[in-house]
Amino acid sequence: MTLGPKGMIGRAIEIVRPVLIDKVERDHWQSDAAFLRRRIVVAVTLALGALLLGLSFSLRQGDPAFYLLTFGLAATWTLGSLLSGPLHLGHVLLAGRLRRPTITSIAVGLLVAALFVLGALIVRTIPSLVRLAEDVLGYARLGNLWIIFVITLVNGVAEELFFRGALFAAVGVRHAVLISTVLYVLTTVPSGNPVLTFAAAVLGTVVALERRASGGVLAPILTHITWSLSMLFVLPPLFAAAA
Repeated sequence: MTLGPKGMIGRAIEIVRPVLIDKVERDHWQSDAAFLRRRIVVAVTLALGALLLGLSFSLRQGDPAFYLLTFGLAATWTLGSLLSGPLHLGHVLLAGRLRRPTITSIAVGLLVAALFVLGALIVRTIPSLVRLAEDVLGYARLGNLWIIFVITLVNGVAEELFFRGALFAAVGVRHAVLISTVLYVLTTVPSGNPVLTFAAAVLGTVVALERRASGGVLAPILTHITWSLSMLFVLPPLFAAAA
């Protein structure tokens, strides 16, 4: 049976709903004291993390100190998350059963990566945007690839533990997707690179929707690291070919 345009859209919505839209019921209640404590820890961690991120991108590409700062950044996000209070992995409702969001989250990450690759094909034709992209990609091209791989993996997990874990919970039930995404984007502003900020806005929105739907950090973590590792291995040669 061949689906028409409306049928295809309807089918796509059916697939997307449990992953990004429908909220799974859960009880993550905290006392007022615990909630206040979480907010204080999150605020301190956010300030320290933004400072470290800005410092890391102020370094010359290839500088060994970049590795230390980025591992320190991951440690900051992770420690702040663990100190803030309980975190949850989350579930999605698939085929009438609650399941951990694994394959679906990886698929979302690959889809977002594919969209970025398509965007990169356009960006690499615009010299001003190529220079901005190279400001980020140069760290991967000039550094040790496998150390960058580990940094990318570790920081992807750490960012999700904090931004879609601790911070998302600290926002509360109203506008958590919007507020957590805006704060995530603002932490990239000290880098001075609008390409990085744009990427954070797109990715941050997607993983925040996953967090809202699933109630946990597993889906955002898997989507984030799938996307970021795809970008690590695909974008540098793509832009090198255009040089």
